Order: sequence, then C-alpha cells, then structure tokens
Amino acid sequence: METNDKLREHIFEIIKNQLRDNDPPETKVTFDRLQKQGFGDFQTRQLIGQCLAVELFDVMKFGKPYDNERYIKNLKALPKEPFD
Repeated sequence: METNDKLREHIFEIIKNQLRDNDPPETKVTFDRLQKQGFGDFQTRQLIGQCLAVELFDVMKFGKPYDNERYIKNLKALPKEPFD
C-alpha cells in the first residue's frame, strides 16, 4: 500500500499541535516514552499517527464521534499497533 504523503503531513501536523498544546497530555507522555525506548522522531510520530488514523477513519468513514478514551488507550499500548 502506498503512503499518502499529504495525509501523513496532516496527521503529523495534528501530532505537532497535540505536543505543543499538551492536549491530550498522553501524546507527549507517549512520545517521550517511545523516544526513550529507542524509536527515532519520525518513527515515533508514525506510531502515534497510527492511533490518530484509527480515530480519523471512524469519524470520516462512519460518522462516529472522536473517541478520546480509545485514542489514549491505543497510545498507552504503543508500540503495539492499534486494532480498536
């Protein structure tokens, strides 16, 4: 599957804003934890982006509301890929 660079840019921008605003704080906690585990900056953002993509997909495809609890649960489980 080919990576959509434009979509990745938007997801990375959202992550940048979450880190800057510390909202939710779990994004920064997860970012720091993954960095300490040896993941590079790009790889860390990709992992967090997977959790964000799960939420965006449900909002856009199914019209579901954003599920912050699931997002945080998936962040805490990283580097395990989110399945929910």
